[in-house]
Amino acid sequence: MDDKKVGLPPLDWLRVFEAAGRLGGFSAAAREFGISQAAVSQRMGNLEAWLGRSLFVREARGVSLTTDGESYLPLVQDSLTALERNTEDLFGTAPKELRLAALSSHIDTLILPRVGAFWTQYPNVRLVTDSVAKRSEFDEERTWLQLRYGRGAWAGRKARLIEQEVLVPMLAPDAQGQDLPRIEVRGERPGWQDWSRETGGTVPGGASLSVDSMVHGLRAAREGLGVVLGSLPLAQPDLTTGNLVQTSDQKLKTRYGYWLTWPEDRLYSKSLRRLVFALLDDLIAGTLSQTPYFTGN
Repeated sequence: MDDKKVGLPPLDWLRVFEAAGRLGGFSAAAREFGISQAAVSQRMGNLEAWLGRSLFVREARGVSLTTDGESYLPLVQDSLTALERNTEDLFGTAPKELRLAALSSHIDTLILPRVGAFWTQYPNVRLVTDSVAKRSEFDEERTWLQLRYGRGAWAGRKARLIEQEVLVPMLAPDAQGQDLPRIEVRGERPGWQDWSRETGGTVPGGASLSVDSMVHGLRAAREGLGVVLGSLPLAQPDLTTGNLVQTSDQKLKTRYGYWLTWPEDRLYSKSLRRLVFALLDDLIAGTLSQTPYFTGN
């Protein structure tokens, strides 16, 4: 490629290059911008012709950055971030929309019941929620602001605890006094034996049902199918309405929790920071513990 040109290539080409390099492929970049893969490929071909360098190695299984591409990517990322940040600071364009991604069950129980006061401060801002797939990677989601379950330590991201995970036995009110089996919830949460070891409580009889999500465990308990070691944050609406009741005051406070998280360099403008922290205030105000803290590098 010897048709190198003087000056800067079009901004659109640079933005698509940044997405393709960050996401690791033309298909992912096409999804992010809502254009075809062919359009991405054409833009990258034009950019390479402009620079006189190959930025991607094209193979049957996809594309990867060349040495020149790897060197150019952080420069483009830093420049685009600086341009966006300085434009915001200079012209003061207030965000009109805030997108938040989370599991559907977390949207139902941890977000929607708690965000009413947000529009008192920002009546012209639209809050958009995106349901995400279970255990999806951060890079798989277009939405940079996410509510996640875990320990709050994610590389390259800052996180603020919304609510600590606390587990306690619970069942349907009509099932009180019955000798019901335990409901097992598989996954990363501590289980019945952990609860018994930490609290000294007695584990219910044999498990008749095993589910792979807490929302299903709570639903099974509401249906009278057994006793679940339920999440207090997720079960709060059911406990408030009386659809579920605690069978013990012996709670297991875990090292896990529900976190609002974002890329370290994403809150670059004052108006965006104010918007996110206003949302945080609402989410935290509805918690049981109200003891949030930050993580991040």
